Amino acid sequence: MQNRTEPLINSVEELEERLSRPTPEVVQVFRELQGDVLVLGVAGKMGPTLAQMARRAMDEAENPATVYGVARFSQPEVRQKLEKAGIKTIACDLLDADAVRHLPDAPNVVFMAGMKFGTTGAESLTWAMNTVVPAVVADRFRRSRIVAFSTGNVYPLVPVVQGGATEQTPPAPVGEYAQSALGRERVFEYFSRRYGTPVAIYRLNYAVEMRYGIILDVAQKVWAGVPVPLAMGCVNVIWQGDACAWALRCLPLAESPPLVLNATGPETVSIRQLAYRLGELMGKEPLFDGEEADTALLSNAGKAHHLFGYPTVPLDTVVQWVANWVMKSLPTLDKPTHFEVRNGRF
Repeated sequence: MQNRTEPLINSVEELEERLSRPTPEVVQVFRELQGDVLVLGVAGKMGPTLAQMARRAMDEAENPATVYGVARFSQPEVRQKLEKAGIKTIACDLLDADAVRHLPDAPNVVFMAGMKFGTTGAESLTWAMNTVVPAVVADRFRRSRIVAFSTGNVYPLVPVVQGGATEQTPPAPVGEYAQSALGRERVFEYFSRRYGTPVAIYRLNYAVEMRYGIILDVAQKVWAGVPVPLAMGCVNVIWQGDACAWALRCLPLAESPPLVLNATGPETVSIRQLAYRLGELMGKEPLFDGEEADTALLSNAGKAHHLFGYPTVPLDTVVQWVANWVMKSLPTLDKPTHFEVRNGRF
C-alpha cells in the first residue's frame, strides 16, 4: 500500500465534493458527447456521486444538456440534495412500465437500479428488479446508449493466486442475487442484439468510500475490537469516485453486442493485511475469526486499466481516509457489505 497523497477528509461535505469531482477525462467526454443524461436508480449509494459528477463535468465542458435523476425517492432529502446540485429529478417506480414510457428521451442512459441486500426471503422481488426492470428500460431506451451497472458476483469464486476473473471467464453466479444479476446482463444483451442498442455492461467489484464499503466494515471491527472474518480472505476495491468516472467514460464506448468491462482496483487486497494496516493507523491490534480459503470473489480489471489508467485515488489513501473517519465517529450509511459471504445469500 502506498503513502497518503491527499489531505484527510473530515466532513460529509468535503467527502461528497471529492467523490463527485470529475477527472479531466470525464470533462472531455462531455465536450464531445451531446445530449441529456438519464441516471436510473439515482438514489442508491453511488447514484448521487455519478449524477453530480456528470453535472459538474458538463458545466466545466460548457455543455448545456440536462442530467436527469430517476428513482422512487423514498428519502426526500436525497432528492433535495440532487436538485440543489443541478440535477433534474423525476420520481418513478421503474417496475411501472407505463411510468417508464413517460420518462424523457435521453441519448445517454446510466442504469444503476437493482436489488442485492434483502434478497434472501424476497427472491421474487429481486428477480423483478434485476430482470424485469432492465427489460422495461432496454425496450423504452432502445435508441439510446446505455451503461448498465452489474457486479463481479456473476463470476465464480476463483483461486486467489490466479489474479481474478477476466471478462473472458465464464459466468457461474452463486446464489439468487448473483443469478439475477447475470439475468440483468442477459436482458440488456438481448435488447442490444435485437435493436442494435449500444450497451456497456459495467461489472463493478467493489466501490468504497468512508461511509460505506469493505474498508469501512473492516475498520469498524478493528476499532471496536470485534474479530474480522477471514472466510473471504481477499477482495478487490476501488474508490467510488473513480468507479463513477469510469462508468461515465464508458458512455462513448458502448457498443452492440455489449462491451463487458470489469471495474475495480489493481490490487488483490488481503483482508488480514488490510486489518493490520488499519490497526497500525488506529492504534489497535486486530482480532480475526476463521482462516482464509484458497478461493475468493476476485476480478481482474486489466482491460479497464488499459482504457482508463489506474484509479486516481490509491488504495492506501482510502485506507487512511477511512481510519480517520472511523476514529472521529463521522457519519456512515450503516449498511454492512457482507463481503465475507461465500454462499451468495445476502
